[in-house]
Amino acid sequence: MSTTYAIPDLHGRRDLLDLAVDAIAQRTRGGVATVVLLGDYVNKGPASAQVLDRLLTSFDQAWQLVFLKGNHDGIMFDALRDAGALPQWLENGGAATLRSYAPQSDHIPDPGIVPEGHRAFLERLRLIHIDAHRVYVHAGVDPARPLDAQQESTLLTKRYAADDASGHGDRHVVHGHHPFRDGPKLLRGRTDLDTLAWQTGRLVVGVFDDERPGGPADLIKVIGPSYQDV
Repeated sequence: MSTTYAIPDLHGRRDLLDLAVDAIAQRTRGGVATVVLLGDYVNKGPASAQVLDRLLTSFDQAWQLVFLKGNHDGIMFDALRDAGALPQWLENGGAATLRSYAPQSDHIPDPGIVPEGHRAFLERLRLIHIDAHRVYVHAGVDPARPLDAQQESTLLTKRYAADDASGHGDRHVVHGHHPFRDGPKLLRGRTDLDTLAWQTGRLVVGVFDDERPGGPADLIKVIGPSYQDV
C-alpha cells in the first residue's frame, strides 16, 4: 500500500515534530512513503528555529518529502525581506520565533539572526500538493476554481464554515490552519488535522491510503507536554 502521512501545524514545537517523525518511521520501517508537512512551522511556540533546523536535516531516504507553506511561514519570510512587515510578524508570534534563535538572551534578537539557510527554506515552500485522490494544502481551497488557478490567500488563510464538508471535485482536501482542541475534524470532503498542538501538546498525523479516495485510513496521535510545561 502506498501511503501519505500528513503532519499539521507545528508552530515551534520541535519535540512534537521529532515524535511524529519517529512514529512514522516505526510505521514505514524503511519503506517508501510520502510525508507532507502542512505548513506553519514557526511562531507562537518555543522552538521555531529548532523546527527549521530539523526540517533541513536528513530524513529517511525512502520518503518523498513535501514541505507546504503556511500563512505564518509567509509572515516570517515577508518580515525578513521587508522591515515594514516586522510589526505584523511580532504581533503574530514572531517574538517567540526570534527568541528561539538566542534562548539565553534577555531581549528579542534582531531579525538578522535568522540564518540564510532558514530564509531559503521559507522561500522555496510549496503552496499545494495534489495526488490521485487528494489535495494537501495549509488552509483550504476554493471548490469553484481549478486547482491550478487557486489564489494564494485562499490556500494560506481560508477558514471553512463548520458545516462545510466540501472537497475539490472528487478529491478530498487535507489541511490544517483552523485549530480545534477536540480535532481532528473528519468530514466527507475534507480533513482538518489542526489540533492546536503547540498549546495542547497533542499532534495528530493523518495516514492516507494513496490508492483509495476519501479521508484518513488511520490517525497517529503524538502526545507531548502542553505549552506551559515545555
